[in-house]
This record gives sequence, C-alpha cells and structure tokens, in this order.
Amino acid sequence: MTSPAPLPFSETSFALSLGLLLLAPLAITGVALINTGLGRSRSAAQSLLGSLVMMAVAVIAFALVGATFADGAASHVFQLSAKPWNWAGAGPLLLSGLGAAPARAQLAVLFQFLAVAFAVLIPWGSGADRWRLTAGAASAAVLAALVFPLLAHWIWGGGWLAQLGVNFSLGAGFLDAGGAATVHVLGGLSALAVVWIAGSRKGKFPREGLSTAIPGHNAVYVLFGCLLALVGWLAWNMAGALLWLSDAPSALAVIAINTLLSAAAALAATFSVTRFRFGKPDASLCANGWLAGLVASSACAALVTPVESIFVGLVAGILTPLMVELLELALSIDDPSGAITVHAASGLWGLLAAGFFAPLPGQLLAQIIGIATLLGLVLPMVYLLFWLVNRVVPFRVDPDGERIGMDLHELGGGAYPEFVIHRDESYR
Repeated sequence: MTSPAPLPFSETSFALSLGLLLLAPLAITGVALINTGLGRSRSAAQSLLGSLVMMAVAVIAFALVGATFADGAASHVFQLSAKPWNWAGAGPLLLSGLGAAPARAQLAVLFQFLAVAFAVLIPWGSGADRWRLTAGAASAAVLAALVFPLLAHWIWGGGWLAQLGVNFSLGAGFLDAGGAATVHVLGGLSALAVVWIAGSRKGKFPREGLSTAIPGHNAVYVLFGCLLALVGWLAWNMAGALLWLSDAPSALAVIAINTLLSAAAALAATFSVTRFRFGKPDASLCANGWLAGLVASSACAALVTPVESIFVGLVAGILTPLMVELLELALSIDDPSGAITVHAASGLWGLLAAGFFAPLPGQLLAQIIGIATLLGLVLPMVYLLFWLVNRVVPFRVDPDGERIGMDLHELGGGAYPEFVIHRDESYR
C-alpha cells in the first residue's frame, strides 16, 4: 500500500490521524449541500442522491482497480536521461494484504479513498440540472479507476512529481499535502470537461448573447454547507500534513489556524468585491469565496505563516467573483456550482502560493511543473475519457427531462412535492 516517508509513526499519531480522517467527510457533505442549494429546486433530490451514487461508485472502482496504480510501495519505473521516472504503482490487486500493512500505509489508503470520493463529487455540481445520473456514475468510475490513481501516485506515492526534488534538486518535489491538485484541481478540470461536453442549461444564454441569471434555490443549504465544510477541511489539512509531510502533531494548531484564516480572508474579499460591484453582497458568491479560501489552503496551510495564509485567501477571494463573471459572460460557460473557479482556479493558485512561500530553493519551479502537468496532461486526458464515456452513456438529459426537472425525470418524484417548484411558461 502507499507508504509515505519511513519515519516513526506512534500510536498517538495513528489515533490522531484516524480521528481527523473520520471528520474529513464533513467537507464532502458540505460541498454536496452547496451543490444542491446552488441548483434548481426541481433537481434537488437527484443532486443529493447523485452525490451518494458517485461517491459509492468511485470508492468501489478505486478498491477494485485504482488502488493498484496509486500504490507507492511498488512501482512501474522507466529510465530516461539516466533518471528514474516513476509513473504508476504496482501494488497488489483488490487491496490484498492491506490488513498486514504498516499503520501509516493503511491510513494513507483511507485518505485516498476519501480523496477520490471528494474529487468525483466536484464536477457533479457543474453539470446540475442537465447531467444524467448514469453518465455521472460512469464518469466517476473512470476518474477513480484511471485518472485519480495516477495523479495520486505521482504526488503522494513517490511518483515522478514527488521525486523532482531528488532527481532535479527542485525543493522537496511537488507538494500537495491537502489534495489541492489530486482532489480540487482534478475535480475542477473534470467540471470544465463536463460543461464543455454537456453544454449549458436551456435558457442560460439567449440567442442575443446575454447571460440569464439562474439563481440557486436554497441559500440556507449553501451557507450551512460552508460551515460543515470548514470542520472537514480543518481535519483534512491536518491529516494530510501528518501523512504526506510527516509533520509533528505540534504543528497541527498552526495548520488549522492557517486554514481558517485563508477561508476568512477569502470571504472578506468576496464580500467586499460583490458589495462594491452590485451594491449588496451576493450570498452564493460569498459562499464560493469561502470555499475558494479553503481550497487554496489545501495546498499551502502546512507551508505558510498566518500572515501569508491571509494573503493567499485574499487573492482567492478576489479572484472568485471575477473569474465566475469571466467564465459566464466572456466564455459562455454555465457552471451552476462555480466548481471551475472554486476548485480548479483556487487550487492552482494555492499550489503556486506554496512554491512562493516555501523556503526551499527550487520549490516554486517544482510547483509550476506540477501545475503544467495538470493543465497540459490531466485536463486533455480527462476530456478524452469523458468524451468517450459520452459516446456510450450520453451526458445530456433530453429536453423534456430538463424541462420537468431531473427529480421527476430520473427519480419519479420531487424533493418538494408539496410545492409548485416551476412553471412551464418560464422555460424558454
């Protein structure tokens, strides 16, 4: 199984890491609620059920196939220019021998299970109101079995990105303790591929070229999801530092503080920007700003000071509303959950900030190489795989299904049956 640096791992560290990982799913829960609240009311039940289905499919696919390629104890390596290039794991099939693996390795596998469940959930919100559940499940299986394991091995399993420091003296190699790349950028880029393939919601972009606002149906879900996500993110970043950076437990308090400061600064920045631009703060964009700060912290909470974490959050918070507006108005990208901005763009910023603020020489270049890999290799790979999936299991629901809502079309009943949740005459 995946084995980080072979340092002593006491029973106290094991218990602490396990406790943190048991809290980490609250981040997934928060994002699932946010995705649901930002979608239409007539698709709310399908959104939450889809979150469960995609997570279930992902963890099964990872257990059956992906864990083998993510493994760090044994690897496929080739030589190029007298340097070893570790590109894929060669672990046991079906997680055999996991019970006899070292405690740290078992926790690392648990971390990866949670990470892959989180990663496949992110694009689900971007395909809201038109992405079929079966197509979402098929895409989750592809991500969990093929793309995520390779990326996790390259970064967490001693792969070639992690070895940039050893092979080329670039800092400590590509660093991503909290999953900014393996979870958030991967999820955000997957969201971009989904939007490209599925297209925009009916009526979002009228023929005259303007953008029509389709507000989320439940701001309470969105804001409560932000509070849940904070608890999970604190646990996630601390667990990642213990497992992937071999930090001491004494460092965890500062990591938690940095996570909170990044989210707080991002919220303050988005609140200020939206109030200045629109006269009043926008609740959904402020929620996205809060998440953007958390995502950015995933890359650098263990590497920066509190003051630096505030700067990281401020940049993420300013970027969020501007990026959302750019994608929608200039590029006609319909992303109901804002995942492309929140997870992809903010994750990339966090990874870059980790290189800026890390004291190791060459660390910035290592982070830039990792970012280039995500954009130049992972994005085309995900798009190609999703394009193939779409040929077999079409992503887009038929027009009548989109008109009546995903709940009625796919589940036969709505989330709010006692209310009138839409009018046909408003669907154009």
